[in-house]
Amino acid sequence: MEQIRNIYCVGRNYRLHAAELGNDVPKKPMIFAKPTHALAVTNGQEIELPGTRGELHYEAELVVHLARPYEPGCTLAELVDKIALGIDFTLRDVQSELKSAGHPWLLAKGFPHSAILTPFHPFPGLAAMQQTDFSLLKNGEQVQRGNIRDVIFNLETIIAYVAEHFGLGQGDVIYTGTPAGVGPVADGDVLTLKWGDEEWGQFTAKLK
Repeated sequence: MEQIRNIYCVGRNYRLHAAELGNDVPKKPMIFAKPTHALAVTNGQEIELPGTRGELHYEAELVVHLARPYEPGCTLAELVDKIALGIDFTLRDVQSELKSAGHPWLLAKGFPHSAILTPFHPFPGLAAMQQTDFSLLKNGEQVQRGNIRDVIFNLETIIAYVAEHFGLGQGDVIYTGTPAGVGPVADGDVLTLKWGDEEWGQFTAKLK
């Protein structure tokens, strides 16, 4: 996989997910970032994750990859060349403490291997993406299912917002938000990311 430059993530971009955590629905995109040390690409392996810092939650997401620097007026097809599925792992207890103190989320979101990615696939176009659900299975049981058509802020809005406030260039990726169904991960859980009926990635969580 080519080098990824920046990892941007969108928080609370599905109404039901915001509701399940008791959060208000945002009026503008809620953006946070992860360091590139957070990346881990699935290939059926064990992936080490923190097991001593409170409850660890999975958040399955659609991820888009930027083919070029953002310029106003560019179409989605000109900007995005490929997509993947990912997991935005979150230390939920840590996040709750940070939120209550009004502190940034980085300790809860930016640890090593907190940004899981499947291999990338060619961007199929927005219409095709809206016809295909993505899902996460834990030990063979579906725990999350979503579709990009259900987001609060669409891809064009997210890309323009990130570009305006942070900059956006070739090799950057955006985790576009997670649907409802987030939950805890235990040591030895097998997590499988699917695009429609296709398995795009699988790994085993190794909590340490």
